[in-house]
Amino acid sequence: MSPSGSHRSVRTVSRYTALVVDTSTAMGRMFFQILGSIAEFEHALMSERTHDGLAAARTRGRTGGQKPKLAPRQAKIAQQMYEETGPDGRLMYTVEQIAAEFGVTCPTIYRHLATLPAQ
Repeated sequence: MSPSGSHRSVRTVSRYTALVVDTSTAMGRMFFQILGSIAEFEHALMSERTHDGLAAARTRGRTGGQKPKLAPRQAKIAQQMYEETGPDGRLMYTVEQIAAEFGVTCPTIYRHLATLPAQ
């Protein structure tokens, strides 16, 4: 019985059958526990399959995620622009200018510069 004193029941209707489960009885509670266990088992199976699929893709040389915005050659050019200095010893290009040249954001330039060895 629920706190208000009335019986609780859940009505499940599918295309093929209509099922009324009284959750105030031991049999009704057990039914829902079994359904919950089956749902948890199904979720675990899907998770395992996903992990197995990702591992198989990695062995084939495939990685997930977005492709880099700059090709290695472009990143090298960006690094050269970043390190280039004028006759007065100051940097010729700002990160904003380099980013605008390649059509990317400043954090993208910084991220690519961090992965390249210093020249």
